[in-house]
Amino acid sequence: MFVYAAGGYYYPGKDLAALCAEMRGYIDRGYNVVKMKIGGESLADDARRIEAVLAEIGPDAQLAVDANGRFDLDTAIAYAKLLRDYPLFWYEEAGDPLDYRLQAALAEFYPGPMATGENLFSHQDARNLIRHGGMRPDRDWLQFDCALSYGLCEYQRTLKMLSEHGWSWRRCIPHGGHQMSLMIAAGLGLGGNESYPEVFQPYGGFPDGVRVEGGHVTLPDLVGIGFEQKADLFAEMRALTD
Repeated sequence: MFVYAAGGYYYPGKDLAALCAEMRGYIDRGYNVVKMKIGGESLADDARRIEAVLAEIGPDAQLAVDANGRFDLDTAIAYAKLLRDYPLFWYEEAGDPLDYRLQAALAEFYPGPMATGENLFSHQDARNLIRHGGMRPDRDWLQFDCALSYGLCEYQRTLKMLSEHGWSWRRCIPHGGHQMSLMIAAGLGLGGNESYPEVFQPYGGFPDGVRVEGGHVTLPDLVGIGFEQKADLFAEMRALTD
């Protein structure tokens, strides 16, 4: 399964050197796509952050950026005009997840890949995104969270809807960097999954012994989700049940 490293959060005192070191660390772990947050500082400051990371990773990886739905249309467009000059893997969740008009309008200003959908949990909301959000099946990515959707059957209804609208399931890279999401994505044959190498531990990451190579992981032959084979997570679960 393809996996990418999500991080690049804003923290007090976290300077460009620390951000670049974080992204380089992901590449050293085997990832070839890394993701950072945008929208928490000014456009000019975010431009400096992005350019610093791109200079750091060079040809070793691609960069995705995530606004976490914080922009109004004017701000989303202003960022699009900046971001379209960078070789980004995607521009993620610019505005409110239910503001399909904003997403559709943004496509007129951003020709590169966009990603959204992590906060849409029903096949009806997903269908409205496909109908009205201007998403393009040849380049854009869908992030419906298969572990947070209203059950696996509901997620399968979403996938059926996508097929009916000409979308490949391989354009789905679910949000949620944990084993449950990863195992569902693998079982359904989706395009990959998010990963949290450093944040949200011990819930992020993979079973012990699984390594990222060339941006992909090979899942071990484990029963169920495989929580028991991630020692720090299993210890946390055992402590919660004692």
